[in-house]
Amino acid sequence: MRIEGGCHCGNIAFTLDWDGEPEEIPARACDCSFCVKHGGVWTSSPGGQLQVRIADAGAHQEYAFGTGTARFHVCRRCGVVPVVSSEIDGSTYAVVSVNALEGIDRSRLKMTTANFGDEDVATRLQRRTRGWIAHVEFVGRTA
Repeated sequence: MRIEGGCHCGNIAFTLDWDGEPEEIPARACDCSFCVKHGGVWTSSPGGQLQVRIADAGAHQEYAFGTGTARFHVCRRCGVVPVVSSEIDGSTYAVVSVNALEGIDRSRLKMTTANFGDEDVATRLQRRTRGWIAHVEFVGRTA
């Protein structure tokens, strides 16, 4: 299944080629302070492929906090965070915001909460390599 999405103004857009045709799309509401403050709810298809396109690199900003192992991709124009990525052992992994998905019936979203605050860095990175999108390409990303 192909899913399009992006920020409000279209500067950060993505295409997620989901592995298969899921009846439900997992939607994890993270309880970290950043996600709570901006309403971060994330999904991924570990066997899928993600292409992220950034039209204006000057209007793209990466934000990291805590362990610094996740990069929140923020649009400086509209303020939306449609993608989070993590560099692990030379590979890029990512999740996308369910709030940035376009053309998806929201009744397909299976909402859950997620608490990762007790994970050490090694456990966190291992979880991401298993559960995040493993085939990620950025086009137009800032250096």
